[in-house]
Amino acid sequence: MKPFILFCAIFVSLIYFVSCRKEKLISSEDARLELSADTLFFDTVFTSTGSITQGIKIYNNNNGIIRINKIRIGGGAGSPFTMNADGTPGAEVNDLEIAANDSLYVFVTVTINPDNQQLPFLVTDSILISFNSREEKLQLQAFGQNAHFLRANLLQGNQVWNNELPYVILGGLQIDTGATLTIEKGTRIYLHADAPLIVDGTLIVNGTKTDSVVFAGDRLDKEYRDLPAAWPGIYFRSTSKNNSITYSIIKNGYQGIICDQPSTGGGPKLKINDCVIDNMYEAALSGLSSSIEAVNCLITNSGINILILKGGDYIFKHCTAASYSNLFIIHKNPVLYINNWDSTAGIVNTYSLNAAFINSILWSDDNSVDNEVVVSKRGNNPFAVQFDNNLYKAMADPDFSILNNNLRNQDPLFDSVNAGTGYYDFHIGKNPSPAINFGILAGVPKDLDGRNRDNRPDAGCYEAR
Repeated sequence: MKPFILFCAIFVSLIYFVSCRKEKLISSEDARLELSADTLFFDTVFTSTGSITQGIKIYNNNNGIIRINKIRIGGGAGSPFTMNADGTPGAEVNDLEIAANDSLYVFVTVTINPDNQQLPFLVTDSILISFNSREEKLQLQAFGQNAHFLRANLLQGNQVWNNELPYVILGGLQIDTGATLTIEKGTRIYLHADAPLIVDGTLIVNGTKTDSVVFAGDRLDKEYRDLPAAWPGIYFRSTSKNNSITYSIIKNGYQGIICDQPSTGGGPKLKINDCVIDNMYEAALSGLSSSIEAVNCLITNSGINILILKGGDYIFKHCTAASYSNLFIIHKNPVLYINNWDSTAGIVNTYSLNAAFINSILWSDDNSVDNEVVVSKRGNNPFAVQFDNNLYKAMADPDFSILNNNLRNQDPLFDSVNAGTGYYDFHIGKNPSPAINFGILAGVPKDLDGRNRDNRPDAGCYEAR
């Protein structure tokens, strides 16, 4: 046993010696630190609102400790950039050590002060890392953008917004009953995660083919700019009337547009023409006992593209509604769902419904949903749902519907769809699409691109190129 006891004693001594031996401190100017990036870039940061946090790692690939004497922001405490180095915030952090083959994090944010510039402007600084009489530099760049900022705002009277500066909405915007907001061409509206656009009065959006109006989330950094559910959506409530949206891009919301209850005036509660609604986490365009007229609209890649509940009055002409699964939204609901009822505490209530779909495409990417067009009817209220010259994907034609010359399960052959890269082109024509010349004259002389339709129009929002 004695040799074994002696071996154990020597082994324990070696472990103690190794564990107690300190790594040497490297002070040579030849030592190097490596940065995970040479530049941190912040894309379109609105003045007076902060950016996302970005970070880098500083690597010590040497065989000993490196002592960093100082990490500092070049512009000091007055810089628009702020820093947190290895858990310590401040414009300057001193005396940090990185063990051999170890690393530490530096996190950076930016808040840009307003100035009188209307166009985006570049703000720069740098982080300087000093060690062993050397200095490494990390460049900092941010595009700043002035804007009109509105926080939890109640809009009263009649107002007009133009495209001089973007509008950034924080905490929500409510258009009061009897008030009208007119938004002119080229205006950009960016809404925060807590900022629905609630319309109790009237919203008129006057985009043009060359100068669309944009509604989107306010986080424009690369990592966030294409995420769904970035803002709540546009909600037309019961007192709202005479709304129109023309040539607008509405994207990346939790929901897109919700119309609740009929218009209190004559005609549709909402006329939406030549618009793109894209990448909504739930429903892109919803009507709840309401009235919508949609023409030349592209409604894509959402939880449900078109949702009609509790009846109402609707017409869709030359619309393309298509969904493709991606990293953020899995296609699992019909592209179009319609019903004339709801259920509360086990009691079913039914409503009148009148809906027409003309020259439209209703399509999806795979076979995860059996029927992309679903019509559900209960009760004996007046009920008319009509499909004329549409192309849709379904195992069976929709129930309770009037069907005139529709194409079922014939791929529209969109020009290009790549869910992996997020590239979608819903034009037709590169291949001999069955949607070509399939439509009927419906009083829509131009397509979403502004191109003329002929006497044999194509189905969908685009004429073949």
